[in-house]
Amino acid sequence: MGKAVIFAVAGSGKTTRIVEELGSGRRCLIFTYTDENVLNLRRKIAQRYGGMPKSVRVMTYFAFLYAFCFRPVVGLKMPARGLSFNEPPPGGRFNATQDSYYMDRGGRLYHNRLSKLLMTRGLVTEVRSRIDRFFDLVCVDEVQDFAGNDFNFLMALVESRADMLLVGDFWQHTYDTSHDGSVNKNLHAGFDAYAKRFRYAGIEVDTSSMTHSRRCSPAVCSFISARLGIPIGTTSKRVASVRDVTNQDEADALWRRADVVKLFYQKHFAYGCASQNWGASKGVDHYDEICVVLNPNTLKLHARGQLSTLAQGTLNKLYVALSRSRGNVHLVPQAFLERYKT
Repeated sequence: MGKAVIFAVAGSGKTTRIVEELGSGRRCLIFTYTDENVLNLRRKIAQRYGGMPKSVRVMTYFAFLYAFCFRPVVGLKMPARGLSFNEPPPGGRFNATQDSYYMDRGGRLYHNRLSKLLMTRGLVTEVRSRIDRFFDLVCVDEVQDFAGNDFNFLMALVESRADMLLVGDFWQHTYDTSHDGSVNKNLHAGFDAYAKRFRYAGIEVDTSSMTHSRRCSPAVCSFISARLGIPIGTTSKRVASVRDVTNQDEADALWRRADVVKLFYQKHFAYGCASQNWGASKGVDHYDEICVVLNPNTLKLHARGQLSTLAQGTLNKLYVALSRSRGNVHLVPQAFLERYKT
């Protein structure tokens, strides 16, 4: 296989693509950003193989970084009490050569500087040796969310002998593993430049094998392509629609339906219904029908046919939300649901 990154559209089977690689019996390490993604991967692996193969290890990125990379390589020389997910103080009295630059006063390592620590101290070679000792294949899920020092660290791991498969969707970039000052600040500013970073690291870039969603209906894919400007095809034959909810009675009826999840831009918990936020719904693939609740600015741009002009982060989150459904999508103005807000 060598080293490859596959840029895939929503619902095209990114997780399945990773799971299929495990059938060869190779020793495989899989890491991803969130706990939810880890649980999803483990569930699909267990379904496919009747349990977790002994040769497969699945973990979050920060568990990999701390438990697999830091503790065996640096732990005795630099005792730490775990990770801190707080931001380092601005400015500061310390520089990158000092331990205190990487740790808070309680002895916890700043999560957004741990990969930098390994690179600055010249320890990446030891990490690569550990990977080659224990694994034949490294898979990275949701690679588009790796940012800051973590993206540089990921590119440095490419020189290991183990094969590497990275999968992700550039347009589903809704979170960053970390950020630290100006490090890779413009990493996701445009797809072409982003893809070049992988090619420069010696990674084969695949933009053609997973361009069609298995989940999303033709109606949803057409809406995303035409209105958001994000190209997505489909293999689904399901008859569905993307429709505007234009009256209060219809919005009330949808709010009462527990089988139709409501996806909000933010603070979904305040509305007392089956709900989630747009960006946080990433990775969910079992909704048959959804409501995407449009906040005032998004609703205004939707009415003007200008959704593609949304700020990049908001556009990506809306794409995530729209692409969760296997069937119908109801676009509901947030104002219709304000009466239920607590």
